[in-house]
Amino acid sequence: MSACTGTQQQDIQPRNGDSNIPSSPRKKQRTSIPAGPLSKVTVVLGAQWGDEGKGKVVDMLATDADVVCRCQGGNNAGHTVVVDGAEFDFHLLPSGIINQKCKSVIGNGVVIHLPGLFEELEKNEAKGLKDWKDRLIISDRAHIVFDFHQQVDGLQELEKGKQSLGTTKKGIGPTYSSKATRNGLRISDLLRDFEKFSEKFHTLVRCYQRMFPTLEVDIKAELERYKGYAERIRPLVKETVYVLHEALKNGKKVLVEGANAAMLDIDFGTYPYVTSSNCSIGGVCTGLGLPPNTIGEVIGVVKAYTTRVGDGPFPTELLDETGELLQNRGHEFGVTTKRKRRCGWLDLALLKFTGMVNGYTAICLTKLDILDTLKEIKVCVGYRLDGKDINYFPSNALDLAQVEVVYETVKGWEVNTENIRSLENLPPNARKYVRLIEERLAVPVKWIGVGAGRESIIAL
Repeated sequence: MSACTGTQQQDIQPRNGDSNIPSSPRKKQRTSIPAGPLSKVTVVLGAQWGDEGKGKVVDMLATDADVVCRCQGGNNAGHTVVVDGAEFDFHLLPSGIINQKCKSVIGNGVVIHLPGLFEELEKNEAKGLKDWKDRLIISDRAHIVFDFHQQVDGLQELEKGKQSLGTTKKGIGPTYSSKATRNGLRISDLLRDFEKFSEKFHTLVRCYQRMFPTLEVDIKAELERYKGYAERIRPLVKETVYVLHEALKNGKKVLVEGANAAMLDIDFGTYPYVTSSNCSIGGVCTGLGLPPNTIGEVIGVVKAYTTRVGDGPFPTELLDETGELLQNRGHEFGVTTKRKRRCGWLDLALLKFTGMVNGYTAICLTKLDILDTLKEIKVCVGYRLDGKDINYFPSNALDLAQVEVVYETVKGWEVNTENIRSLENLPPNARKYVRLIEERLAVPVKWIGVGAGRESIIAL
């Protein structure tokens, strides 16, 4: 998409001689943050193409957390958490918001559709979400997704025709584009000076209308609507970099929930069939303002098989009755899009690559129970390209689409595992499957999911 540029930017250069001016003695700065090293954050990341079950993992870990954060993406993400039979669907909210003892932070790297945020809050309130107003904190640096961004998303997809990427049409890409061309609008713009906000809003709309003449926006009505949103969101907004650093200085337990997944990362995913943000470990630092040395445990969430939504190469995809079985048993429909998820065998070549990028220290293996009825299970252990074994993950989507998958076949267990709560009680072949994953990835599996509920986790 063509760049829509706003106010001209200038690099500020030091004046001649400035470097020779003696510096005045520094005054001792006072701070309310106690001295000492920052504590470490725990990060939960999707290790495949999304829908791995991150929400349930975050919900589980959030019971022991003081702060739970979202660092990137928008309401194109979808996390489902089941608690006492109630099913909560989160798109913008951190899944840990269910825990009434911890704060929930939407960081600067997230792009926020305010109508969607308030609708999500209302829906989850009706399901039992309580006391969120005292616990939800939103970064004043986060960019705003407008309805016209969503319209533009759809128009861009139409323009691409057969080259369409299958986006969620939630306006995420256009909003990050506005951010990159420096004419996007942030939460701080909305709250600081509404007259200036209105001027920038006009400029941004006109920019997109030059690109898409059919785009219709009732500017007056939208601005009136955002006046209302400004007052609703004002009590929730803070400068979150300080909030998080203060928490870490005070030894608080901070949990970061990555949205989307590693193979949808704008840099390391199956480009161009990716999202518009960094959903790998780097996005945690840039999306929250945390230095790399604060990253502690990195938990990769791995579904016991592989799924993806939308177009793009998928080496282990199953287009037969086994694929249908996984889809039906696993209820593989997108939380956000409601589209059927494509299903295939577990891909360890892919997981080795995302492990290199993210540095997993532990794995949570989810949906193991979906494989319960299979007599045999295949696992991808490598790729061949042009008849040769390769030891890397192809960067180009065309190459990935042409790889020959090297499989290892293991015996299924054909036993219902949904009510099992210890590793020792898992069928021997299920334990072998888990050990195969550990050995091939050289990362320990610390949790195994065998059902939808919060309680359906085996801790190793």
